[in-house]
Amino acid sequence: MQITQNSAVTIHYRLTDAKGQLIESSFDADPLVYLHGMGNLIPGLEKALEGKTQGEQLEVTIDCEDAYGPYHDGLRQEVPLEAFGDIQDIVPGMRFIAETEMGQRPVQVTDVLESSVVVDGNHPLAGQSLTFAVEVLEVREATAEELAHGHIHGGGHDHEGGCCGGHDHEGGCCGGEHHHEDGCCGGGHHEEEGCCGGSGKGGCGCHG
Repeated sequence: MQITQNSAVTIHYRLTDAKGQLIESSFDADPLVYLHGMGNLIPGLEKALEGKTQGEQLEVTIDCEDAYGPYHDGLRQEVPLEAFGDIQDIVPGMRFIAETEMGQRPVQVTDVLESSVVVDGNHPLAGQSLTFAVEVLEVREATAEELAHGHIHGGGHDHEGGCCGGHDHEGGCCGGEHHHEDGCCGGGHHEEEGCCGGSGKGGCGCHG
């Protein structure tokens, strides 16, 4: 069976950057199970897998436009320290969900200044070309329930957003955020380390 729209696909993958450095791999863990054609993978990888069958292996390099997009300078902004409320010990690498005029956006701390924090709303892999080595383990028809829910049920890494797609899910694959219901400043929102609640200029809301 070939991989087509609405196929349930199981793959192993190895992801490296333009310098050949390993970013992540499923080969030493559970395979990824995803629903093809539902945006669970980055566009370039989904295109490369179209028509492939069980047992096939491929290696493909994907430009940033078909991966996580170009890097937008406008998504890197300085946020007043008070926007982080009572969150202590803010350090580079922390991830937050920023409240912006365009809704919630995941951001990562890149620098901590005396009275402000520099956060970046770009995906960690934005602006990069990526190389995937993929082995197709299984291809089957998705069930009616899986199609209705838009994701696969059971087996392997069963993420609603899918791996390599930049969506939020447990496991942090390809830079995905971990969102925990710990309540952020402003209350009731999901966060990993917390939430910077600024909007407008301080909230990293620009789509560049």
